[in-house]
Amino acid sequence: MWGVFPLFFPLLEPASPLEIVAHRVVWSLLLCVVLVALARSWDEVRAVLRDRRMLGTLAVASALLATNWLVFVFAVLAGHTVDASLGYYINPIVTVALAVMVLGERMRTAQWVALGFGAAAVVVITVGYGTVPWVALALAATFGLYGLVKNRVGRTVGATTGLAVETLVLAPVALGYLGWLHASGHGTFGAHGAGHATLLATLGIVTALPLLCFAAATRRLPLSVVGLVQYLTPTMQLVVAVLVFREEMPAARWWGFALVWVALTLLSVDGWRTARRAHRLQQRTQLDGPPA
Repeated sequence: MWGVFPLFFPLLEPASPLEIVAHRVVWSLLLCVVLVALARSWDEVRAVLRDRRMLGTLAVASALLATNWLVFVFAVLAGHTVDASLGYYINPIVTVALAVMVLGERMRTAQWVALGFGAAAVVVITVGYGTVPWVALALAATFGLYGLVKNRVGRTVGATTGLAVETLVLAPVALGYLGWLHASGHGTFGAHGAGHATLLATLGIVTALPLLCFAAATRRLPLSVVGLVQYLTPTMQLVVAVLVFREEMPAARWWGFALVWVALTLLSVDGWRTARRAHRLQQRTQLDGPPA
């Protein structure tokens, strides 16, 4: 679903990226209200709202998520979908770096090498293309930090409840902006026919469904599997950018992407080997029993 997003957002023009994000917040909140009502999980939502620490954490997550949405929509509408795909390729490397800097985890040799390749990719693209790929870096940083924050609350807050609270925190700002936009005569909702308004209204489903699937997957699947599947998103976005939008791919970009792909291969192989060793150790412990 995330992989085909670049094909959807151009349909919402002439709405601006900021207006699209505001609609994403409002319609996602309405959908979450319906889902919470169906699941009868109002008590969980109230518990989160009463917990100041939890609410503050999710407020930070909501700000990161909104920033990520805004940068991505801007990138697609401004013809920088290739940069957006690069950002989500870099994201796993940023996640590893955050694990070291914030959580104090120790990196294995393969992870250090992968981090070096990722940094080299940014340098190659910057020097060869003549500009810093700030769209890619912003997307990777905001989603990496969002994943870090969600990791701190993922075991205690359900997927639907978390998204409901995050959109609830953003809703006053989004509604205020949309109100001002329409009062000034610049709002596009309803001004370009029922079809356009319907597409804006579907932003709730378009936004919430993949996020809920992602949150549910992280609670059910090994992190290594989730990481590998996530590579599908930037690959699909790159294909759309090059084959559908005909965005330029000069040599510097190809070399930069190649370095990122090498880094991701190293991370994937290292993660697979580590998971396999851990599984074998667990099996051996179960067979031999706990140490005396």
